[in-house]
Amino acid sequence: MNIDLEQIVKPLLKWFQKEKRDLPWRKTNDSYRIWISEIMLQQTRVEAVKEYYKRFLDELPTLKELAMVEEDQLLKLWQGLGYYSRARNLHKCAKILIEQGKTELPRDYEKLKKLPGIGPYAAASIGSIAYQLKTPAIDGNVLRVMTRIHEDSRDIMKQKVREEYFLKLSKIMPNNTRDFTESLMELGALICLPNGFPLCQSCPLSFICQSYKNQTMLQYPVKKKIEKRKREEKTILILEYKDKIAIQKRPDNGLLASLYEFESINEKLSLEELKKYLNQKKIKIMNIKQLKEAKHIFSHLEWHMVGYHIICKILPEKEYLWVTKEELETKYSLPTAIMIYAKDLKK
Repeated sequence: MNIDLEQIVKPLLKWFQKEKRDLPWRKTNDSYRIWISEIMLQQTRVEAVKEYYKRFLDELPTLKELAMVEEDQLLKLWQGLGYYSRARNLHKCAKILIEQGKTELPRDYEKLKKLPGIGPYAAASIGSIAYQLKTPAIDGNVLRVMTRIHEDSRDIMKQKVREEYFLKLSKIMPNNTRDFTESLMELGALICLPNGFPLCQSCPLSFICQSYKNQTMLQYPVKKKIEKRKREEKTILILEYKDKIAIQKRPDNGLLASLYEFESINEKLSLEELKKYLNQKKIKIMNIKQLKEAKHIFSHLEWHMVGYHIICKILPEKEYLWVTKEELETKYSLPTAIMIYAKDLKK
């Protein structure tokens, strides 16, 4: 159906002014701060981002300071947000811009897209929010709103669908591009909900929404099913010797690159199996305590884990980095996947 989308602009902006959430990144026009928030908000809940956003900007308030920070410090600041490639791309991007003599991000959509970690969505979001560019940000929230309005049964993961809505919305964007971009995202986050029934009675766009008219809201959006995640079993070993904990750095590429981790075994071992393993590795133990089982879900992978806290009698032969519990908490960045076992050390 051919819908005149221009009709959504005024009611949407009016609703947004009344209902928008008070979020820290909405109180600035600084492209650097808007960029940091947009990258953090990818794959992470809004409420979870608030604390990290403040901490990150307290430590790295400018593009130059981000470019100059050591990677270990950067990853420690990012610890808990996951998807660490986002932080590394922020770092790469800042370095590139500073080397070019820039003090801010480009004011051009195409140039923004060419920077590390800034794809079409982030470029459009930064452009429209920080620089008043007529570049609508097409994220999951916006696609959900649009496909419900149009009763559009196409797969939203297809690039063609995203590009089409980008063109449609860019044609109707008002001069207040920031509020328009944020209002569409906000409508998807607060009203046109992804799980359960959308709050159509409170929606300023219900008058134009075809799925509301036909009560087919739950049929949209259509998204191709993701392949089943691979499952891996792991035994996490917290080795302690003379009040210091053994950690090691992961490789510089691949999953969780450059983060620190505890020793691990790529299978789940019972207590008796572990004792045999430690004996084979000539790790002499004073005490061993079994910790809880845990699961961590990556986008393509699941880790099913069991942990053990092991007090060593003598220093193990394998080379580790031995750190205090305080250093582990303040200096070294651990993957979110194993943070549950790091927290056990505080008890």
